[in-house]
Amino acid sequence: MSTNKMYFGDCLTVIRDKLKLASVDLVYLDPPFNSQRAYNSIYKDETGRPLPAQVRAFNDAWRLDEGQERVLRQMPVLMREKGINDQVANFWRHWMEALRGTNEPLLAYLVYMVERLLWIKGTLKPTGSIFLHCDPTASHYIKVMMDAVFGHGNFKGEIVWKRTSAHADAKTVGAVHDCILFYTMGDTFTYNKQYMPYDEEYIKTWYRNQDADGRKWMSGDITAKGLSGGGYEYEYKGKRDNWRLPLKRMEELDRQNRLHFTRNGGIRVKRYLDEMKGLPLSDVWTDISAISSRSSERLGYATQKPVALLERIIAASSNKGDVVLDPFCGCGTTLEAAHKLNRRWIGIDVGTHAIARVSALRLKARLGLKEGEDFIIDGIPQDVEGARHLWQRDPYNFQTWAVFAVDALPTDQKTADGGVDGRLFFELEEGGQLESMIIEVKGGQNVGIQALRSLRGVLEAGDALMAGLIIMEPLGVRKERNFLSFMATAGDLEVKERPYPKMQMLTVAEILEGKKFDTPYAFGQHVEAQMRLV
Repeated sequence: MSTNKMYFGDCLTVIRDKLKLASVDLVYLDPPFNSQRAYNSIYKDETGRPLPAQVRAFNDAWRLDEGQERVLRQMPVLMREKGINDQVANFWRHWMEALRGTNEPLLAYLVYMVERLLWIKGTLKPTGSIFLHCDPTASHYIKVMMDAVFGHGNFKGEIVWKRTSAHADAKTVGAVHDCILFYTMGDTFTYNKQYMPYDEEYIKTWYRNQDADGRKWMSGDITAKGLSGGGYEYEYKGKRDNWRLPLKRMEELDRQNRLHFTRNGGIRVKRYLDEMKGLPLSDVWTDISAISSRSSERLGYATQKPVALLERIIAASSNKGDVVLDPFCGCGTTLEAAHKLNRRWIGIDVGTHAIARVSALRLKARLGLKEGEDFIIDGIPQDVEGARHLWQRDPYNFQTWAVFAVDALPTDQKTADGGVDGRLFFELEEGGQLESMIIEVKGGQNVGIQALRSLRGVLEAGDALMAGLIIMEPLGVRKERNFLSFMATAGDLEVKERPYPKMQMLTVAEILEGKKFDTPYAFGQHVEAQMRLV
């Protein structure tokens, strides 16, 4: 069985309950940025036409609730349990209290992040590294937080990633960069030297020479001046010097046209541009572009990062076979990059949308991976008991899972078993106007006829042509007969002499067996559609 896993759930709970201590070589996390925004994913049909539906990808608006207050009070104790000394724990407590009343959303965000970072730290091996992706909104606070958790002496750098060339901020300087904070667990850690491509100005300045075949080169010194250990003293083509190359190697370079004879009689070696690896990687990255509206990688997922960015981080700070963890894996960029580089990986996300749809479909479509063979998904319902447990733990994500399972799209309304939970889009004729079936999900055990009457009211209001009800438990014989009789009174939708019941019902057990609502041709999710175009 594959060791690559995706977990649905809060990374705090998953790490605490399911991951082993000191089992991860590299952590990359791109958590919420404290932007005070809610992010949605936009869907398209197979032709690229936007669908009139969205799903809440994640919420980045913060408030200090009772749970956060409790964590804030307990944090010094938790820090000590995790090996943070008393002075740092006390500093953190006073620092957090200083934010109370002045910036409580930021305080709530930092409490959330510190609690999770303490558990994330426990997953790292003594030789492990962590890269935390953030933006200038709170990066200075996060750095102090990371110093407390990982130790100031383990700070290895702040990477500035220039994600765009321009940003129209009318009243201030344009915000064009993100920050990536790099820490290690100790002095011994993996670092594989990486290179950045030369920019045009550098090439113009240093690679001004060109051979007849068009190869650009710069010249390098081959004398042994200042070279420890000395060199080789001899005369070559009228020039006597102390060379760093033996005569035989000098002759070989000459035959290969790799020597440059200067006007004053000197001899230098040609260093060809196409043989250079590039500039050693610095902490300012300007050569990797963000995901644009035309990018082949684009999945419509909020805050999606380019694969090239993750490939650089993973290549630099891990080796083949190492384990890479992304506690906020979102649309699966880290997982794709890790797999392409022959690393093992673990992804965690609190949204069924991210795990069950975007990440899983991405790995299947872009890399040809198979669930159950190449990776495992943990926490997404595989049976009725699992669905029931998800409903009890998180009604909203249960609704999202159920809606996706019937090829519909969740609405942007966050409700716990109330209102329209999704829409399934279809055409009455090819290339025609998009129509929809409204979907309502009921996770409780006692679903009454009133739920059908309410759904019928929305249908008759002209908001859709069809309506579907998803229920957790099968109805009793008598109750089911009453439900079916009521739904039949809504009539049928006739499409090319084929009747489709306007009102339909499915149980979770039927959905798990692969049953769908009976509709005209229904569009799949935007992920499948876009993946086919990549």
